[in-house]
Amino acid sequence: MKKNIFVLISVLIMIISIVGCSNKASNEVMSPPLKTLTIGIMPDLDSLPFIIAQHNGYFKEEGVQVEIQHFKSAADRDTALQTEKIHGAISDMLAVVFFNDNNFPVKITSKTDGSFKLISGNNSGISKIQQSEGKSIGISKNTIIEYLTDRIMDRSNLDVNTLEKVAIPKIPTRLEMLNNGKIDMATLPEPLASTALSAGGKVLSSSDQLGINPGVMIFTKDAIASNPEEIKALYRAYNKAINFLKEEKPESYIDFVIKEAGFPDTIKDTLTLPNYSKASMPSELELEEVLNWLTVKNLTTNNYTLQDLSTNSFIK
Repeated sequence: MKKNIFVLISVLIMIISIVGCSNKASNEVMSPPLKTLTIGIMPDLDSLPFIIAQHNGYFKEEGVQVEIQHFKSAADRDTALQTEKIHGAISDMLAVVFFNDNNFPVKITSKTDGSFKLISGNNSGISKIQQSEGKSIGISKNTIIEYLTDRIMDRSNLDVNTLEKVAIPKIPTRLEMLNNGKIDMATLPEPLASTALSAGGKVLSSSDQLGINPGVMIFTKDAIASNPEEIKALYRAYNKAINFLKEEKPESYIDFVIKEAGFPDTIKDTLTLPNYSKASMPSELELEEVLNWLTVKNLTTNNYTLQDLSTNSFIK
């Protein structure tokens, strides 16, 4: 009798083990590993949370592989999006409008926290923005850089048409030309703006000072349809990076950020970080300002709403 009971118990244990393994295998089939997301970033502070998330392993913790590609110009970044070499990118509202105008649907998935400064060169003789009339300024045409330049001049009650705009798409080249005295002023993102300051440049105005922020994170329509769980995981990691930035002193991470982002060493003494916030959506007003500027310049005829161009489903 005891032998029969022992055999019965052994059989039950085997059945439970087999069922357990079967359930585990079933769960693995039902929950495949997340796919790789490839995102494009620019040499600016909007990219910092993504660099932190990659370096600290937050993407891996959230179960997503993220490949970061670095771009020196908005044109190169946008080409990579259109040719499907990347799924998403740190971008801006102007690019979003252009993409959708040209039947390449992208969506804003959150705002980003960047900082841009209008800076005069060391030998320009310009110490305040009122002295900028008739001077040359380095920009990238029809981009966030030109938009911010025009907004800054307008808010300073100055005529932007008095400036000699010089189109210099690649940001490092624009910085070099400013430092070498080949242009009088330039609008630059941080941290390269801080590099200009370390070379003797002067801040004439900034996006922070005026409360202007058209910077956004975007993904293509196809990426959103194919990778919703991956994008959610990316944002969970992003928010972990924001917590890190709020809690840690820059000295603890600035060296690896400089190395991994390709920032110049000179930013160590001059860099001022934005007040980073967890993933959230931009304001409707910011989009309206962008559309007004684009309409006046005959760059769009569409009157989009934020709902038309965005989805908040990944950051709820």
